Amino acid sequence: QVQLVESGGGLVQPGGSLRLSCAVSGSAFRLLTMGWYRQAPGSARELVATISIRGSTNYADSVKGRFTISRDNAKNGVYLQMNSLKPEDTAVYYCNSDPVLWSWGQGTQVTVSS
Repeated sequence: QVQLVESGGGLVQPGGSLRLSCAVSGSAFRLLTMGWYRQAPGSARELVATISIRGSTNYADSVKGRFTISRDNAKNGVYLQMNSLKPEDTAVYYCNSDPVLWSWGQGTQVTVSS
């Protein structure tokens, strides 16, 4: 059973930065496109960034130019560097494959507020 463990969230002021990490158990990780998702209160979960096994990336328009997704296949890790954070980025952030194949982890809370 694959386990997803997200970390790195916190409280940050508008304009600040955070780097999220996701540890993925199991070897299937290396064969799949991975994504970062987020869910704000009262909203559906949305996909914000993906990275293919070869490193090709895609971003939601709302985060393009501010967020950078990366992966380390040797460490089974996926990362999300978030810069120029805005209050509307406040959400619980999750990682999973794209399309979603595994049960969700606990996520990591990101709060952008002054």
